[in-house]
Amino acid sequence: MADPRLKQIKIKMGVVKRLSKEKGMYEKEAEQERNKLEKMKAEGKDEYDIRKQEEVLQESLMMAPDCRKRLNIAYTELKSILEAEAELSEQEDYQTAKIVLEDAEKALN
Repeated sequence: MADPRLKQIKIKMGVVKRLSKEKGMYEKEAEQERNKLEKMKAEGKDEYDIRKQEEVLQESLMMAPDCRKRLNIAYTELKSILEAEAELSEQEDYQTAKIVLEDAEKALN
């Protein structure tokens, strides 16, 4: 039967992967919205449309900090599990989780 500790590592690893990807997507979306807003201003678009685009940009910008906070929590949880279960370090899932942690650390910095 599979070790429940490895199952927990896999679950936390999936959460960290998903949140890292989500954070990157929110940042990319915010940059795209910012570029769209600048283009609209440069082209002299209608003030109403510009204000609506500013609202869209603000919504995108609000999502990134929340996602970063959740990623930070998930990162800390996975890191503490790996530290507590160091005897599993020979397992493939443990090794993969270490790599995921390194990638998430880059995303957080």
